[in-house]
Amino acid sequence: MNRMESLAGRPWPRAVTDTALALLLTAGCLALPLAMPHGGPDLRATDAQWGVLVLLTTLPLAVHRLWPLPALLVMSAAAGVLQARHYVPDLSGPDGTSIGPTYLAVATAVFLTAARTTPRVAALVGWVLIPAAAVTEAVLAPSGHRVAALLTEAVLLIAAWALGRLARARAAIRDQALERAAALEREQAADARAAVMAERARIARELHDIVAHNVSLMVVQTIAADRVQDRDRDKAHELHGAIEETGRATVTELRHLLDVLRTDEEGPGDPSREPPQPTVEALPALVDSVRAAGLRVDFSTSGEPVELPAGSHLAVYRIAQEALTNTLKHAGRTRTALDLAWEPERLTVRLCDDGPASDGEPVRPPVAAHGSGHGLVGMRERVGAVGGSLHTGSRPGGGWCVHAVIPLPVPEPRHEGHSA
Repeated sequence: MNRMESLAGRPWPRAVTDTALALLLTAGCLALPLAMPHGGPDLRATDAQWGVLVLLTTLPLAVHRLWPLPALLVMSAAAGVLQARHYVPDLSGPDGTSIGPTYLAVATAVFLTAARTTPRVAALVGWVLIPAAAVTEAVLAPSGHRVAALLTEAVLLIAAWALGRLARARAAIRDQALERAAALEREQAADARAAVMAERARIARELHDIVAHNVSLMVVQTIAADRVQDRDRDKAHELHGAIEETGRATVTELRHLLDVLRTDEEGPGDPSREPPQPTVEALPALVDSVRAAGLRVDFSTSGEPVELPAGSHLAVYRIAQEALTNTLKHAGRTRTALDLAWEPERLTVRLCDDGPASDGEPVRPPVAAHGSGHGLVGMRERVGAVGGSLHTGSRPGGGWCVHAVIPLPVPEPRHEGHSA
C-alpha cells in the first residue's frame, strides 16, 4: 500500500492514486472489446448501457478514499450486471479462466477497502461481500464451470483482501514505531534538559558563594579604607584599588550567572553556558588524590600563568576533576596525561588516556558525538559559561581525550584623572 502510493520515497495523495487507478481501469475495460480475439466467447455488442456499467465499475474508485464501502458495493454490483448481461467474458467458462479488467477493478477496490477501513468494515467485506460475490459468480457461470468460477472469484478477492489487511497492519506497525521513536526522543530531550537544569542550579549555588565572599570582602575593605583615609592616604588608595578589582570580578561572575539563567528558554540547541570554585592551584592536590586511587597521571604545565576570574578557576578545576573521574570510572587504572598550556589569550586544558586498562577494568561506554552523559553536559555548561569551548572524543590509537579552551581575561586600561 505504501509503496503503491509513493514514488521516489515521496507519498502520493490518495486522491491522485485513486483517480489514476480509476482512469487506468476504465481505459482497460473500454478497450476490452477491441482486444477480444476472433472466435472468442460470444458477447453482447457494446452500447450505451455497456458504457454506463463500465463507468460504474471503475470510476467510483476515484472517490474510494471518501466512501470506501459504498464505492466497493457500487463497483461490485455494476461488475455483476456486466457479466449477467454478457458484456464481459465469464470468469471461468468453456474457453478457460479469464480475469479481465472488470474483475481486477473489483479486486482493487477490495484491497483498498481492507487497507483503509476499520477492522469491523474489513471483516464485513471478508465475511459477507466476498462470499456473496463468489456465489453470484458461480450462479452466473455456465453449467459445469460453476465450482471453478466460485473458487477463482473467492481466491482472487480473498488474496486482495489479505494483502490489504497486511498493508494495514504494516502501516500500523510503522506508525507505532514512529510514535515510540518520537516519545523516546521527547523523553531524552527532557532528561537532557533536566540534567542541564540540575547542573545550572549547582553552579548557581557555587557562584553564590563566590559573589557573597567578594561582596563581604568589598564591605570590609571599604570600612578599612574609610578608617585609614586620614592617617594613611597611600594605604587607603591601595584598598580602593583592591575594592575596584574585587568589584570587577564580582560583576563578571554575576554576568555569567545571569547569562546562564536568561538562556534557559532560548531553545534546546545549545546547552553550553555555565560558570564555577577550587582554583587552578588546587589541581596538584586533585592529581595526587586520583593517583592514590590507582590512576597513573602525568601532570604538566607550560607557559606563564596569569590571574583568572574565580569562575574560570572553578571551570578549569571541575573539567579536570570530571575528566579524571570519568577516566578512572570507564578506563580503569590506565595512563593519563593532564596538560595545562598557558598561551597569550587562552588556557588550554587537555586530558588524554590510553583506553581501558588490561586488568579487567570496564570498557568505556559509547558516548554521542555531542555528549549525552550528565558529566559531559556539566563540562560543556562550565566551559560555555566562561566563553570557552570543549571537544571530546576517542583517539585514533585508542583512548579518550577531553580538550577545553578557556579564554584569558584581557586587562582593562585604567583611566587616570586629568589635571586641569
